[in-house]
Amino acid sequence: MSRKYYLIISTLLIATASCHQNHSSSVTSREDTTEAPVVDARAAIKQMQVKEGLEVQLVAAEPMVVAPVAMTFDIKGRIWVAEMIGYMPDTVGTGEDKPDGKIVILTDKNGDGVADERMVFLDSLVLPRAICLVDSGILVATPPMLWYYEIHNDRPGKRTLVDDQYAAGGNVEHQPNGLYRALDNWIYSAKSDRRYRRINGKWVKEMTHFRGQWGISQDDEGRLFYNNNSQNLLGDYFSPGLGGNNPHQHNAAGFDEKIVADNRVYPIRPNRGVNRGYVKGVLNDSGRLVEFTAACGPLIYRANTLPPKYNGNAFVAEPAANLIKRDIIVDSGLVVKGEQASHNSEFLASTDERFRPVNLYTGTDGAMYVIDMYRGIIQHKSYLTGYLKQQIASRKLTLPLNCGRIYRIVPKGINPQQRSQDLSAEKLVASLLADNGVVRDLAQQQLVDRNLQEAVPLLQQLLKDSTHAIGQRHALWTLEGLHQLKLDDITYILTNGSHALQLQAIAALPSVITANNIARSIALTDSLLHQPATAPYAAWLLPAVGRYNKTASTAMESFLIKTYDHDRYIAAAIVNNAFNREGALLKSLDAAKADTSSALYKGLKATLEDMQSAAVAKKMEALELTYPKGHEIFTTLCQTCHGKKGNGIASMAPPLNESNWVNGNKESLISIVLYGLTGPVKVQNKIYQAPEISGDMPGIGGTGEYSNEDIAQIVSYIRSAWKNNADKVNVNDVIKVKEKNNGRQKPFTAAELGQ
Repeated sequence: MSRKYYLIISTLLIATASCHQNHSSSVTSREDTTEAPVVDARAAIKQMQVKEGLEVQLVAAEPMVVAPVAMTFDIKGRIWVAEMIGYMPDTVGTGEDKPDGKIVILTDKNGDGVADERMVFLDSLVLPRAICLVDSGILVATPPMLWYYEIHNDRPGKRTLVDDQYAAGGNVEHQPNGLYRALDNWIYSAKSDRRYRRINGKWVKEMTHFRGQWGISQDDEGRLFYNNNSQNLLGDYFSPGLGGNNPHQHNAAGFDEKIVADNRVYPIRPNRGVNRGYVKGVLNDSGRLVEFTAACGPLIYRANTLPPKYNGNAFVAEPAANLIKRDIIVDSGLVVKGEQASHNSEFLASTDERFRPVNLYTGTDGAMYVIDMYRGIIQHKSYLTGYLKQQIASRKLTLPLNCGRIYRIVPKGINPQQRSQDLSAEKLVASLLADNGVVRDLAQQQLVDRNLQEAVPLLQQLLKDSTHAIGQRHALWTLEGLHQLKLDDITYILTNGSHALQLQAIAALPSVITANNIARSIALTDSLLHQPATAPYAAWLLPAVGRYNKTASTAMESFLIKTYDHDRYIAAAIVNNAFNREGALLKSLDAAKADTSSALYKGLKATLEDMQSAAVAKKMEALELTYPKGHEIFTTLCQTCHGKKGNGIASMAPPLNESNWVNGNKESLISIVLYGLTGPVKVQNKIYQAPEISGDMPGIGGTGEYSNEDIAQIVSYIRSAWKNNADKVNVNDVIKVKEKNNGRQKPFTAAELGQ
């Protein structure tokens, strides 16, 4: 054994000693105990309840892996893991900016399903949160940067900055993550409206729809699914590359839709250590969480190692309640909906409070992989309530910090093997027919990344093989990734392919439109718009057509307005095409005495209301100079839920812009900022309440992080921002509110504040 390897092992053994010092191999329910002792990984499995016929197997535990938050599989079947070791060392986040994060490679050498080799690929990172293998390198997100590292013999090579604003602003709970490489060859993130792609060795960044909070996945159609902390499952009805042309547009129909509206959870242990456990209705009479409060890491399972009934299901992690939810998804054409698989139990639940599932994946072996951060504190300091601080102290949840586990869920008694890829073009094309979606995805990515042009004839043959529907889908997008998809291919599919494949061809059409074939492309698009079954999809093609022929795009838009103005999906596509023409288009509708109740009219009006003038932008720049701390707090905390422009975010929080609360009594607003607000709230004559939005806004006065001057600045900043024009707040105003509410911990209700 080399001295270097010996030192690595010795260091890991020392690290694990502190993690194991409180371990107990006994299994207890701890229904009413105050402490939550650490148990070793195999004992922790015994505290889990998983659905009949399945079992949980250990893949890796400390010291092999520490504080994992994200992972991915390479073509050798190895696991690459992002370790966020510095997350919340204590309740005030002391030392969270310490560069102790790592990217590690875990290898199972003997094929028993358990990792037995750890290699550190990168270290000295600050809170790494997402990774993605691309070409001969890896994307690594370390806020605010997104970096690309070349890989040479499992060692980092040249580093390239892809985006210096990838995760600018926000905080650990509200920054982009995921880096999911989708069917359409683009890389998408949760909590982001940007997508990325490496083309001819250069990185390209484009706008897309804003999606989710933590974690992202796709189904076999390439549609994206995500959620936020209080919503079970959200997702898209359309391919992710459609739309995103109009940055003024928010809440485009067919994107960010509620796939599963039922947010109830069924823990098997009390969950008194949740951030708002003191609020009535958050916990039931037995102290168990009632609805999601930390939903994350959604996975669409696309394999057959688990029984067939699980294929295509969605799974959602809930670390605050120590469980994993299963949802059954139903695709009824355009609309995708789902429901919980059970209304009294969970797919997996644990009695161990430190079991913190934060991300879910499908392995190349077809098993479901669970990343368990395994720690007591899971809530970030930005939102940590005084109540939860007391819970953490009383049950000694702060330490240890050097634990972490990865599990896999498989049918009882089986040991599926990780699958390595044969890298020949012929074998990779054959892998596009695999029954495991991860294997198919990896095969497509290898064909594209290695630019295997010799695979093109095989791909063209597969594209026309209607006996392999999934293979056709991957063949289409692999050809697109190799820049070998032609308009003739799209035409063939639209003439001969199944409806599902035709929808893929429509999504791929913008990538093949050129100046040379624009006339044929226009005719094809126009034909699609005249067919009700394809019009909602083809309507999103208008910007692609308009890049080459504005006249044709305008004629198509006019046809859609006359024919489909009440269709919410087509109306959204029209607004998407009307970037910087929203006002003119609305005026033309008024001149034509159009129906003001139509989806198009409402969509244009809403978009115009969301747009800010140049004067407002200048005003915001001036406010940043006047209230620098207020601006910092807003961008770090407030905008993550209320939106950058203060107009609110669907499913999360109501608007601050022109809010009666913001422009009204300053004592009420100070009280909300300090202590929070719970329950229904009326803003601009509309009632906001769960589940439409998160039912509670946490206060920041109890964190100990912000001074009275800081609080005065953030309140003044908000009261002057956008179209707001209320008087400013000073330090004495804040002190008076604190003195009046001395000792208060729970948030206010609207009734208490007199509204």
